[in-house]
Amino acid sequence: MNTGRIMLETSLRIIGIIFPLFACTLLGTWYCKRFKPDLTAVNRLNLDVFSPLLIFWALVDKPFDPIGYLNLAVGGAVVILGSGLLLLPLVLLSRINLHTFLPPMMFNNSGNMGLPLLLFAFGPEALQPAVILLIVGMLLQFTVGVLLLDHRVNPLKMLRNPILLAAVIGLVMNITGIRLPVPVMATINMLGQVAIPLLLFALGARLLDVDMKDWQLGTFGAFAGPLVGVASAQAIMPFLHLSEFESAILIVFGALPPAVFNLLLAEQYQQEPHRVASLVLIGNLFSVIIIPVALWFTLP
Repeated sequence: MNTGRIMLETSLRIIGIIFPLFACTLLGTWYCKRFKPDLTAVNRLNLDVFSPLLIFWALVDKPFDPIGYLNLAVGGAVVILGSGLLLLPLVLLSRINLHTFLPPMMFNNSGNMGLPLLLFAFGPEALQPAVILLIVGMLLQFTVGVLLLDHRVNPLKMLRNPILLAAVIGLVMNITGIRLPVPVMATINMLGQVAIPLLLFALGARLLDVDMKDWQLGTFGAFAGPLVGVASAQAIMPFLHLSEFESAILIVFGALPPAVFNLLLAEQYQQEPHRVASLVLIGNLFSVIIIPVALWFTLP
């Protein structure tokens, strides 16, 4: 009875988390269908200014202990990279564009869904592990993820990526304990909060280009991503000697839907952003079903 109540509360919690996502997305679809604006400059501004500030603020705002969670960080990296490796043969056999499909399957929504969800399900002690997994995901997405989208990208140019620079600087400042003045942090937070709504608005615009095949691909990805993510977590856990608590968090991390940032990078590198939009949107929609199932097996 208690587990059933927790699953119901979890489903309602997830609906509460993803409702703003769909509301902003549908608003973007309606507005762009009616007024047909050119969002190229807006997307570039989001990539160069708002998103880097959001990531920097997220990394500096909450202190964490990277050494104490080293094994969990390795587990998070294995979940991300393992998801791509497990799906690669299927992608090659089915002739799905791997540059379009694999990044959303690998890089999940560990920020605006993962953090509040893990805190709700496992309590305040889940904050540091959740932040560690968020950082691992960010660093891999803006290195390995960028190489997946464009293997010809110059590594030096990649290191100048504003988002990657923000992640590295934020990580160093957090580890060293450097703190910025409160007014400066408030300004960074204010500008960073623009990133996600603007990104969701652009996601809505991309849905105008989605056809039936894209919806089918999105539905397939909604189940394939969590399946290989959880499988990767289960495969690596015996070798990492994680606590039962950390193991549960890693499994839920593997079951999370695609991150919205996948669309931002797909837009930047022109990697079928309309298909990436369907993978992100449908994956987050089906998380209302998938995440409670994952919690069923992980909650004590």
